[in-house]
Amino acid sequence: MIPYGKQHIDQDDINAVVEVLNSDYLTQGPRVPQFEGKVAEYCNAKYAVAVNSATSALHIACLALGVGEGDIVWTSPNSFVASSNCALYCGAQVDFVDINPRNGNLCTSALEQKLKTANINNCLPKVIIPVHFSGQPCDMEAISKLANKYDIKIIEDASHAIGAEYQNNKVGSCQYSDICIFSFHPVKIITSAEGGIALTNNNALANVMKKLRSHGVTSDVKEFTESSHGPWYYQQQMLGFNYRMSDLHAAIGITQLSKLDDFVLKRNLQAKKYIDKLIDLPVTPLEVSDAVLSSYHLFIILIDKSCCVPKKHIVELLRKEGIFAHVHYIPIYKQPFYKKLGFSETYCDYAEQYYEQAITLPLYPQMTEEQQNKVIGSLKKVLNTTDSI
Repeated sequence: MIPYGKQHIDQDDINAVVEVLNSDYLTQGPRVPQFEGKVAEYCNAKYAVAVNSATSALHIACLALGVGEGDIVWTSPNSFVASSNCALYCGAQVDFVDINPRNGNLCTSALEQKLKTANINNCLPKVIIPVHFSGQPCDMEAISKLANKYDIKIIEDASHAIGAEYQNNKVGSCQYSDICIFSFHPVKIITSAEGGIALTNNNALANVMKKLRSHGVTSDVKEFTESSHGPWYYQQQMLGFNYRMSDLHAAIGITQLSKLDDFVLKRNLQAKKYIDKLIDLPVTPLEVSDAVLSSYHLFIILIDKSCCVPKKHIVELLRKEGIFAHVHYIPIYKQPFYKKLGFSETYCDYAEQYYEQAITLPLYPQMTEEQQNKVIGSLKKVLNTTDSI
């Protein structure tokens, strides 16, 4: 089975882990701050806070921005549930801004209209979480202008987008946001096995997130509220969590980071091949803006409405052919949990349209030319079939 995505681990990654295993530190050692420094430098951000998952990064980012009961957070419905769950963890309410069905990202026109209405009704969000879907950055300048108008904070959910660029700047620079988070899950652009990171240019936010990831505890004498009892002394100053990244995970992240640009280049070349070879089929790849470099975490095609083969049929037939086609994503509000919160099954019109048409094809740096040719050939075969399963 050709998967839709797959990590690439080489001997450098293995050696890095073995080196940590042979060292004095497995958890809170030198590798985590080293990894944080390298990611911050790569993205041209001032501060980075590594954690055990992107979900944890989203949670502490919301808390650092003061999200709590009575607040509202807006995000995209076209994402994994973590993008909205993070606000619920804080006791806040969640709402969704419809997407541009041609690229899968949050629609700035829909955002502008929704903000105008919310302002009239006195129910503006405290934070907006745009999601850089499939590796393509959202129009952050436009989103930032709208957010600033209403004094709203921004967290970029860039789980798909490390290595991507917006206006010739690396995603993660936080030029148009307060905090940006990345995921290092194995299926993402680079991996640390499990892990995530939050970047910011605000020292105060970074310090709060560092405390939150580690039980709300500090050992920094300068931050103590009373005199130290001795060299063993520490203080819990807030209710935090055990969200730390280990040195083992950070070691993999460091070596993977050195391969990031190569991975992104290969993904773009594979995407170009798909676009070129699928041009005569009743499918349309997601649009990619000229203002960005996508990291192509996912390669999505939209099945044309003129196609006579149902989407479910296409996915099932491709899997029979040994190709793990998938769908990203089921709109979050369609999940049973969110329907219990009051969201209707068809809450966002364009997210519905997108979901009806979208299929994810395999794309990852180590996918061979032969494997990609098989995907293309199988898709052509499936789209021309009239047989039922």
